[in-house]
Amino acid sequence: MRRDLPTSRSLRVARRFEAPAPRAFDAWLDPALARHWLFATAGRPLSHVEIDARIDGRFRLVERRDEGVVVHAGRYVEIARPRRLAFALDGEASTGATTFVSVDVVALDAGCRVVVTHDGVLRERVADVKGRWEGMLFGLATVLAAAGVAASSRAAEPPRAPRVATLVHGGTSCNTY
Repeated sequence: MRRDLPTSRSLRVARRFEAPAPRAFDAWLDPALARHWLFATAGRPLSHVEIDARIDGRFRLVERRDEGVVVHAGRYVEIARPRRLAFALDGEASTGATTFVSVDVVALDAGCRVVVTHDGVLRERVADVKGRWEGMLFGLATVLAAAGVAASSRAAEPPRAPRVATLVHGGTSCNTY
């Protein structure tokens, strides 16, 4: 359930990538890639990733910090590969507010442009959240560049993300519905 707070704002962050749009899109739904950049840091990949990549499917990303464990969880509301992804991000315990994130992937002649729009961010958190998204898109660029080297030796068609997948400490378990 969405609770709009009178102090909430929208923010937008964009970045250009050398990777083709399908590869950039799939990185949002592939647990093996997402663990290295989505809510992760360069020096600290996520310790647990669950992604059920379908409409109304849930995700759960566990980040271990010095001060404890942080869980990023939510539900997918739109998946239109390779153009658009949208999800509801479960709120922090302090506010209980759900925020909404949309990811638009625009194919370019060479590569793509990813635009992240995050609605419902508390006014006092906008700068921090924007900086976090900028850092995550930087991480995505790094992951895509590394994956591009590996992908160049495989078929030109990027792999499709599994519908349901879990990655825990480097081990992968996949189930398809």
